[in-house]
Amino acid sequence: MNQTFAAVVDEVQQLSFEEQTELRDLLEKYLIEARRDQILANAKQGMLEYERGELKAYSDVDELMKALND
Repeated sequence: MNQTFAAVVDEVQQLSFEEQTELRDLLEKYLIEARRDQILANAKQGMLEYERGELKAYSDVDELMKALND
């Protein structure tokens, strides 16, 4: 990025209310998409670890709690 964060913030402050609103909506959309990508990557990693036997599934809450405390 060629501009510093402060410079970007200054530029955003110069936008009209409508442009700021549109930018906010776009940022929210981008953040949601990025979070979905993170969740998907974590899920895929978890499935790989489970398939390799690195993770254990628990159907009993007491077993899970005991494992977390160990």
